[in-house]
Parts: sequence; C-alpha cells; structure tokens
Amino acid sequence: MAIQIRSRKQAVSQPASDWDICRLIARTHGKSFYVASLCLPADRRRAIQSVYAFCRMADDIVDRATCLDSARRDLDAWERELDDPVSPVARAFTLSRLRYGVPEDAARELLAGVRMDLAPRRYATWGELRDYCYAVAGTVGLMVAPILGCRDEEALLYAAELGIAMQLTNILRDICEDAAQGRLYLPVEELTAFDVDAESVLAGWPNGAFRDFMAFQIMRARGLYASAELGIPALDSSGRLATMAAKQFYSEILTEIEKLDYDVFRARAHLTTGQKIRALPGVLVGFTQLSLSSARVHG
Repeated sequence: MAIQIRSRKQAVSQPASDWDICRLIARTHGKSFYVASLCLPADRRRAIQSVYAFCRMADDIVDRATCLDSARRDLDAWERELDDPVSPVARAFTLSRLRYGVPEDAARELLAGVRMDLAPRRYATWGELRDYCYAVAGTVGLMVAPILGCRDEEALLYAAELGIAMQLTNILRDICEDAAQGRLYLPVEELTAFDVDAESVLAGWPNGAFRDFMAFQIMRARGLYASAELGIPALDSSGRLATMAAKQFYSEILTEIEKLDYDVFRARAHLTTGQKIRALPGVLVGFTQLSLSSARVHG
C-alpha cells in the first residue's frame, strides 16, 4: 500500500509504514506531544508526528554519541536527507513539508541548534540561552505552524515563542539528568545573582538561593506561554485544540516542579496519563471560549 500526496511541483509516493514509524517514535518519546497530536485530523496528525520524529532522530544522534567526529558525520548525513530522503522518517517528513509548506530553513536551523549540543557549553545570559532554545525548539514551532493551519506570518513569532517556552520547561525539568552528563542549560549570570554556584548544580547539590532561582525561571516560562497564546487564534480549529492541549500539558510540568518544592534532583517532574486526561476538560473549555470569541470578532 502507498500513500500519494501531490504538491504543485511533484507527486511523491511512500509506504504507509513510514507514518507508523513516526507515530511510534512520537508515542514512545514525546508522550505529551503525542497525546496533543490526537486532537488533529488523521492527515495532520501524521504530518506533525513526522516533524517530531525528524527532530527526535537528530536529538538521538547527539544523545547517543560516543565519538564527536562520528556524531558530526551522522548529523551531516541526516541533513542530507532533506534533499534526498531515504530513511522512513525522512520520507514522511518530506511529504509533510510538500503538503503543508513546512519551512525547510527551520529544519536546517534546528539541526544547527542540535550541533550545539555536541560539546558541553555554558550560557552566560538568558539571551544566549534563549537563542539556543529558539534553535532547538522555536524552530519546531515554525515547522508545525502550517500543519496546525497557520497562514498568518505575523503569528509565527508566537509559534516560536511557544517552542521556546516548552524548551525552557524541559530544561528546568531535566536539570538533574543534564548535570549527570556535565551539561548546564541555565544562565550563569542569573545563577550568580541568586548566589548559586554553577559547579554545585553540576554536582547535584545546588547552593545559594536555588529555590528562588527556580521560581524566577518558572515565572519566565509562564510569561512565555502567556505571550504564545496570542498566536493561537491564527490557527484553524483543530490546530487550536492541539496547541492548547500541548501548552497545558507542558505548562503543568512547571506546577509539578513547584510541588517538589523546586527540588528537581529528588524526582523528575512529569504528568501521568491520568493527569493529562483530567486536564482535557479545562482545555476544551478554553477552546470553546476562544472559538466563541473569534466567532464574535469575525461575525
């Protein structure tokens, strides 16, 4: 069986199993992302899962690297799949790009961002860390925006903002895991402002006002989520619902960190399947309110 998708320039055919591989990667490694994708119609769901899978494959090259030179070669080879897709994930991602106008430049920017992780580095300021968050996650927002029905270029700023918010959330959740690998994705100047020594974080025993530092970062992340909401009306109906679900799932991780009293070294903050299910009625209420508001504006 083959799936045919025709762009203005060409027709492309691929085995249906390519989509299944992308779905499995998303379901296994991006549970919140996967559940949110279920809010979309089947064709868009497959497309957005292919974006996730493409990005995840790049991440895995770095995360599993035992040799920097080999990892660089593998990332270069993965980027070449944008021009000549061979692997199932790259074939599915290519179809998604053709059908929905997913920007290729954003995919290449993401790969450039992933390359930044090949060697541990420090981020002196929030500005530097924000640039990194944009490269590895804001670009994902740009890639999924057309799949979610965004046709307003001005709204792309908010799509990138949501990606940055999610990446900062991931960073705060994963401080312990990153420290174990010698990685520190926190603004060193801000750590210093809270009397926290970067080396104490890497050792797993942060000193100074680390709790206050975390509260400050959570407040920043919530501000980013609030800003990103301004772009949701630019999406189509199913895109709004999926985005609102993803935003809710990710932002709730911040609440889980607070419940741990900011001790991310004691346990990893996450949402259970049950918590996600219980969050859905609130998402639906927000979605309905937004839809009614948009109808009044355009009525």
